[in-house]
Amino acid sequence: MNAPVPTVVVAGTASGVGKTSVATGLMAALRAAGHVVQGSKVGPDYIDPSYHSIATGRPARNLDVWLSGADLIAPLARHGATGADITVVEGVMGLFDGKSPTELTASTAHVARLLGAPVLLVVDAGAMARSAAAIVHGFATFDPGTRLAGVVLNRVGSPGHADLLRQAIEPTGVEVVGVLPRMDDLATPSRHLGLVPADERRADAHRTVAALGEWVGAHLDLDAVMRLARTADVPDVPAWSPAPTDRVHGPPVGVAIAGGPAFSFRYTENLELLEAAGATLLPFDPMHDASLPVGTDVVYLGGGFPEVHADALADNTAMLAEIRAHAAAGRPVVGECGGLLYLCHDLDGTRQADVLPVTATMDARLTLGYRRAIAASDSILWRRGEVVTAHEFHRTVTDPPAGADPVGTEGDATPGVAWRVEDRDEGFVTASIHASYLHTHWAAYPQAATRLVAAARTTDHPPTSPTSLESP
Repeated sequence: MNAPVPTVVVAGTASGVGKTSVATGLMAALRAAGHVVQGSKVGPDYIDPSYHSIATGRPARNLDVWLSGADLIAPLARHGATGADITVVEGVMGLFDGKSPTELTASTAHVARLLGAPVLLVVDAGAMARSAAAIVHGFATFDPGTRLAGVVLNRVGSPGHADLLRQAIEPTGVEVVGVLPRMDDLATPSRHLGLVPADERRADAHRTVAALGEWVGAHLDLDAVMRLARTADVPDVPAWSPAPTDRVHGPPVGVAIAGGPAFSFRYTENLELLEAAGATLLPFDPMHDASLPVGTDVVYLGGGFPEVHADALADNTAMLAEIRAHAAAGRPVVGECGGLLYLCHDLDGTRQADVLPVTATMDARLTLGYRRAIAASDSILWRRGEVVTAHEFHRTVTDPPAGADPVGTEGDATPGVAWRVEDRDEGFVTASIHASYLHTHWAAYPQAATRLVAAARTTDHPPTSPTSLESP
């Protein structure tokens, strides 16, 4: 086995303490200091990793115990760190917050344990002095299996305040590796599902990340971080590989991958698995491109914020027609959460691709959580009865919901149900479409990628001219 890459986990006492700013700034500062940095995120989040990619210049990774299973965390980390000399893992919520209120399951502490990695705890010290020591002591002793190796004090008001905090924390035995002054002008804009993704504010995002790197580089001891990261004891296991064990050889398959401001949510490993299964990835922007890429056999619409960009998506009638024609020809289409919304007849009354005979609307209730789902139908990705772990995060609903009769035009076929989730139906399937609110990490289910490529190879339909889209 290769020696493990030095690894450090940046955790917080809670959400909102500046954990993302510190982690992203640390990645940028280490890169500026000459290191090759791999950024990873605990949990299913897509948005923070979009900033990690800017900071490191490498594809971001997710390490989620629920989505991929505990046994894959170290192999996935080793795979992602190939060619890097340090991995910086950003945690989720507070250090011990996860799926369970009584166990470490899927928490930042759980991932740190699985990686044998030291933890840097970000503490919002803006309104405290000695109380910071009580917090550090509590986090350091709460779980003996979690190694709290350092503290980063954020939002410190003055040099005198910093001295008070250092003196207070010293008796805990936990090293203070950084004292960061307030930087209120570095706030990243947010909306109904969290931070605005970097792909929607590319130029500003680059400036923000550069500023975060300068801020952290000036106030955090990078040598101390590297020293602590080298103490990580990442398990000596083979790196995860996207190479399938059951690859069926055949002609290359073109998979059009939606991107741009409206569709930026996808797991890096899903794309690597598609390539390993024989796909050529063809990026396109549904907001701005007039046609699908040449050679498209499959359309993969990941998640994102089509609800924010519904008007712009609707204005691109040429692309809507292409998507509808592709689906009408029986060619494979995958829609994940935001991709599902784009495939609907309309989104909050704004016409979309009209591939599925359902409408989507914004809802006051946030639907959020880990799910265990059973495939309710055979599809281009799953076989009926297969059980997967997934994540759901949206503030929209479809009408009708999965399993109900469609409200589209006469002659619309009723799509089948994609999933059974607890006591409800979820998602839509046809012979060539899988559209669902659920996000799945295919590293745990590599058969999804090979099946999608195989479905494209067995589709035998001549190219179809785009169908006209009438006004709603």
